[in-house]
Amino acid sequence: MRSGEPGRVTGAQEGSDGPAGAAPIEAQAGAGTDVSGEPPTVDPTERVELLLRDLRSSRSGLPSREAARRFIHYGANEIRRRGGRRWPRELLLQFTHPLALLLWLAAALAWAAGIIPVAVAILVVIVINAVFAFVQEVQAERAVEALAAYLPAQAKALRDGRVQVLRAAELVPGDVLVIEEGDRISADARLLEGGIEVDLSALTGEAMPVFRSADLADTGVGLLQARDLVFSGTTCTEGAARAVVFATGMRTELGRIAALSERVEREESPLERQVRRVAWLIAAIALALGVAFIPIAAFGAHLPLGDAVVFAVGLLVGNVPEGLLPVITLALALGVRGLVRRGAVVKRLSAVETLGSTSVICTDKTGTLTENRMRVTTVWTAAGDHVLAPAERRAGRDAAAGGLAVVMAACNNAQPGAAGGLVGDPTEVAMLEAARVLGDGRPGTRLRQFHFDPVLKRMSTVDERDGGVWVDTKGAPEAVLPRCATIMEADGVRAPLTAERRRAVERVVDARARQGLRVLAVAERPLAADRPPPERRDDAERELTLLGLVAMQDPPRPGVAEAVAHCHSAGIRIIVVTGDHALTAAAIAAQVGIVGDHPTVVTGDRLDRMSEDELDTLLRDHHELIFARSSPEAKLRIADALRAEGHVVAMTGDGVNDAPALRRADIGVAMGRSGTDVAREAATMVLTDDDFSTIVAAVRSGRQVYDNIRKFICYIFAHSTPEIAPFLVFALAGGAVPLPLTVLQLLAFDVGTETLPALALGREPAEPGIMKRRPRRRSEGVIRGSMLVRAWLFLGVICAALTLAGFFYVLLRAGWRPGDPTGPGTPLNHAYRQATTMTFLGMIAGQVGTAFAARTERASLRSIGPWSNPLLLWGIVFELALAAVLIYAPPFQALLGTAPLSADMLAFVAPFPVIVWGADEVRRWVLRRREDRDRQGAASVPG
Repeated sequence: MRSGEPGRVTGAQEGSDGPAGAAPIEAQAGAGTDVSGEPPTVDPTERVELLLRDLRSSRSGLPSREAARRFIHYGANEIRRRGGRRWPRELLLQFTHPLALLLWLAAALAWAAGIIPVAVAILVVIVINAVFAFVQEVQAERAVEALAAYLPAQAKALRDGRVQVLRAAELVPGDVLVIEEGDRISADARLLEGGIEVDLSALTGEAMPVFRSADLADTGVGLLQARDLVFSGTTCTEGAARAVVFATGMRTELGRIAALSERVEREESPLERQVRRVAWLIAAIALALGVAFIPIAAFGAHLPLGDAVVFAVGLLVGNVPEGLLPVITLALALGVRGLVRRGAVVKRLSAVETLGSTSVICTDKTGTLTENRMRVTTVWTAAGDHVLAPAERRAGRDAAAGGLAVVMAACNNAQPGAAGGLVGDPTEVAMLEAARVLGDGRPGTRLRQFHFDPVLKRMSTVDERDGGVWVDTKGAPEAVLPRCATIMEADGVRAPLTAERRRAVERVVDARARQGLRVLAVAERPLAADRPPPERRDDAERELTLLGLVAMQDPPRPGVAEAVAHCHSAGIRIIVVTGDHALTAAAIAAQVGIVGDHPTVVTGDRLDRMSEDELDTLLRDHHELIFARSSPEAKLRIADALRAEGHVVAMTGDGVNDAPALRRADIGVAMGRSGTDVAREAATMVLTDDDFSTIVAAVRSGRQVYDNIRKFICYIFAHSTPEIAPFLVFALAGGAVPLPLTVLQLLAFDVGTETLPALALGREPAEPGIMKRRPRRRSEGVIRGSMLVRAWLFLGVICAALTLAGFFYVLLRAGWRPGDPTGPGTPLNHAYRQATTMTFLGMIAGQVGTAFAARTERASLRSIGPWSNPLLLWGIVFELALAAVLIYAPPFQALLGTAPLSADMLAFVAPFPVIVWGADEVRRWVLRRREDRDRQGAASVPG
């Protein structure tokens, strides 16, 4: 008896009142059936007679009335999603995000303080960001609905003893399916008669169609490998058969994958968690400052309580970064747009940043690392190698090469397609193309076909041509050579295939395999014209004549090796997780530089036998890993194990079987060209070019976006100190020093002049060496202590000192002394208004210097170019023009309490940007020198 796959109950159960064949209660609930008690299961691998008995069916199918009763019992043959509408909750979450709550608080405080325009502006920001983020998020929740597309709308089944066309949703266990070439199979079923080729790639990832026959039976293999079973969602590519249905809807292998996808919940991205933390940090700081200012102002500065509250509200609103959420959204949206141009469609904005923190990429092989296009490179005959080229057709050839071309065309199911191309299995297309190059390659009339058998690893046809009947065979050399008795010489003579010549052929096979090439042997045998073609495979595939060997490859994509090298320099680990054969995957991985000569290769069977601790140890101790013949559960286990170790995981996939792993990974990457709809819906990012290099470009873009978000936050935090300093000076002086900045001037600075430069920092080009850093840890915060020190205690203190210097310069120059009155009607009132205007302009000038300083964290400004961000330059022009309007336009002078500044005052402020930027440039130069010394010291340490 064959072993069931993980999660499947096998073995018939006795003593039930209901029909057999139902799945466990969990799957049944997923299908929406209403059944009391636990229904029994069937073993689809038991003898056909026992299976039909347990299903209470027969080879002639079910009566219509019995099928109707079973439909009520089992429910529709559909893939269903649990739960109801989610969009109201999703939309509400966008309005209750911590940063959104902070903005709500800022709007309420501004409204309470009577600053209505500011309150309205903040509300508009909240709505725009919530709607925009919601539209992006809802696109990522359709994986299970896409699975439903894999069930065909109609199916043919035996009902009442005759073939009827039914809705696929009406199929029930016990129905007998009629399967023909081109049909998409509607349910999991056991073949009763006939043989078909089935494309299982959507479930297993295997590119080649496999042969399934009622006459084949295996023991000790998983259900997907059983050669007499077919599965829902796969396609019949050739042949005809009848099969009894043993599972429908959510009880099928397809439904099991859908259930896995449902149970895999999407977690917050690293950026979403960090933004949440930043929001609470900013809220705590703003509230603490606002609350602390009231007693200081009321008791220390002897201000009326009402005025103290107004000033506290000003501090609160001033410390709320209204532009934080728009800038983050803009930076991510720009990253998404840039990736679309590179061939990657990202369905969730925060995924762009997650890509930047990726530390492990689990990649498939076919179509991602390779072109998914087989090509014959050389053929070998007894005369030697033939390197294929268009000119080869006109060159002289030996007889074996000509015969090889004929057999490659005859034992082949590829067909002419549109525009003169070929359609079919990539291997057979490649061989037919090679046959056209080597010779005419015109097949005769096919009399019989023995399908490719993945266990026997060979395929044969019986063909009539040139007045005779021939057996034409191709397959793995180890499967074909033992059946060959002779070898075709260059002159067409069939010479005995001696032991020595066999060893010579095997040496050629080994040499090609070491080059990462797939090798097939091609042979033929003439049959007597007066005898009928053999009925049995063993009778046909014997005493063959070896014509030669065909070496082919699925070449690596151009640029993949370079992209892999970039990953290695960036500290990103690459693990190959594929449904393909281990040797093929290892060869390609070595060619593109993912692994060396001795990688660790783990098959799906071996992985299934591993405990969680063993898998953790394997992933931790073996850096060069290849997982071959991987199941959906295996990919899930790998993703979970890596995430448990703190890695940020990107997982590629293209089949239905990849959907759960794509949802579990931090970044699920689906193939846009070769991938299934299910994989594309489950994934976070879709590669429109199916190219591994695009993943690396996306990682680079993600790192750039993350850097820009950090630059913006540093820019915002650097202004907290100069915003707070005037109020602290006023309060701590006990009223002897007039307030250096009015609340309305603070709001004009915070909402008006700060926004555009902040947005422009989201467009910063990548710093040099961005792909030479190690990936940051999953737990690493977007705000680090070094950033706060730089923003608050370095840039902020410099800006605050310069700003207050400008304030006191104007007052002292006018003859002010501490305690002198500066209110309306006093001689110093105009000078005081100029002094507060000087504070306002000084903060803007410091803001310009901070913007240039924040453009890099370590590199010099010259290395990225002072003018490389035009949007920032225009933003600075805008804020300077706005400052001129606020200072010199009479209406704003009356509103904000500003006054025109003289030429010497403007000259005093002019150096502020250079001082701020220059100080930070020196700081960064010192840091680079220190890091260089540390690296040199580490390099000089022996061992």
